[in-house]
Amino acid sequence: MKKFQRLMIVVIFLSLAVVIYSLKLRDQYVVPIVAYSDVRLGSPTSDPRNVALNHFESQMAFLRKYKYRVISLDELVSSITTKKTLPRHSVVLTFDDGKANHYQYVFPILKKYGFPATIFISPWLVGKKGYLTWEQIKDMEKAGIVFGSHTLNHVYLPGLSKNKQKHQISVSKKAIERHLGHAIHHFCYPLGGFTDAIKGFVKDAGYASACTANRGYNRFNRDVYALKRLHFANKNTIPFLLWLKLSGYYHFFEKPVSPN
Repeated sequence: MKKFQRLMIVVIFLSLAVVIYSLKLRDQYVVPIVAYSDVRLGSPTSDPRNVALNHFESQMAFLRKYKYRVISLDELVSSITTKKTLPRHSVVLTFDDGKANHYQYVFPILKKYGFPATIFISPWLVGKKGYLTWEQIKDMEKAGIVFGSHTLNHVYLPGLSKNKQKHQISVSKKAIERHLGHAIHHFCYPLGGFTDAIKGFVKDAGYASACTANRGYNRFNRDVYALKRLHFANKNTIPFLLWLKLSGYYHFFEKPVSPN
């Protein structure tokens, strides 16, 4: 009997702990921003940033099956700046580098599911082997895909002088806008690296937001110029792992990573 009573006390204590913990976390919910790089046909490579096409489609199917609300980066940034609360089960999709496979493989699947997305491109790499062309970019734009800057030629900004940092940030914006015929609003730090000064250059150039990787101390994504993202890898095909990453609390349990 005493053993049973002790067990019940433990169960009650753990239940109260879970309730208190969940209440503490409730105000720390963050709409997850998913980051992809290459999506390739065939078997996965050793690079965790490369996702096999069948795994990518299964991840998109997961979002549809479990009724996730896939929103644009524009909507997320607007909600942060206006302090508007977005519904739980929201998620943003982003793609880095503007690879050719984004048009060949990713684009048809996004159209299939009707999901919005933002792709970050480096204008000096557009048209090079393995990268999107301007014609493909414009075709994707017509279907609602949004494009942002990833610097002129995908350089690690903290390793440059301040003048070169400004050049990469501002001139890439102007180059993309010249080709597309309209303003762009979002930036992405190559390899996730940034500093407070670089954030200032991004803001001064007229961008509305900037994405990093998992770098920085902006754990709850309240700083629109240091938006942390999470990567979906090939191993993320198990529903529990996908649910965990999309819970909105993933960054809360991450160890902070230096921004540069």
